[in-house]
Amino acid sequence: MNMRLAKRATQAQTVSVFEGRIPYRHVQYRVFKRVLDVTGSAAMLLLLFPLMAAIALAVKLTSPGPVIFMQPRVGLRGRTFMFLKFRSMYMDAEQRLREVGGLNEKDGPIFKIKNDPRVTPIGRTLRKFSLDELPQLINVLRGDMSLVGPRPPLPREVEKYDEESYVRLCVTPGITCLWQICGRSDLSFVDWVRLDRFYIEHMSFWLDLKILLLTIPAVLKGQGAY
Repeated sequence: MNMRLAKRATQAQTVSVFEGRIPYRHVQYRVFKRVLDVTGSAAMLLLLFPLMAAIALAVKLTSPGPVIFMQPRVGLRGRTFMFLKFRSMYMDAEQRLREVGGLNEKDGPIFKIKNDPRVTPIGRTLRKFSLDELPQLINVLRGDMSLVGPRPPLPREVEKYDEESYVRLCVTPGITCLWQICGRSDLSFVDWVRLDRFYIEHMSFWLDLKILLLTIPAVLKGQGAY
C-alpha cells in the first residue's frame, strides 16, 4: 500500500512539473481544442451514424454479449473514466488474459499480440480499420477525451509506469495521436512515450489539424493495428 501511495505521489509530482511548461496551458489553444472536439465529434457522430448502426448490428449478430465494451481508463491527471468501444473480443477475454499473457509481443507495461485468439472475426476487421474506436466520439463530447492526444492507458498499465511515462497523463487523452500515424502498434512502448512527449511539448492548432488529416490515410491502410 505504501509503495502504491508513493507511486501516486511521484505521478502527481511529475504531471505537475510537465504541466507547468506545455502549450496546453495557453487559454486560447485550450478553447480552440475544446471547440474542435465538440463540433468535430458531434459532426462525425451524425455523419457516421449509419455506419455505427451497421457495426452495432454486426457485433450483435456474430457473437454473444453487449455491443459496447466499457472499460476504466486513466485520463488527465490520473482521473479514471469509462472508455467506450465497439466490442471486438469474446466475453471471456479478461478471464483468458493469463492464458495468453506469455504471448505478449510488446515491451513495457502494455499487452499486444497480432493474432490474439480472444478477438472475434468481426473484431479483427474493426480493429484493423479502427472502427471499434468510433464510440469514443461520445467520450470526446463528454470531455473525457479529445480528438487528438495520447491514448488513454489502463489502470494496470499506469501502475507499471516509470517517471518518464507519467508525462502521458499531463493532457487530455485522445482518439488519435502521433504514434497512431507513425506505425500504430508496430512501434515500441518507448516510441509511444517519445512521440507522446513530443506532441505534449509542441501541441498547437496546426499540429492537431495535421494529425487529424494524417489519421485518415493511416486508418485506411490498416497497417500496425492489432
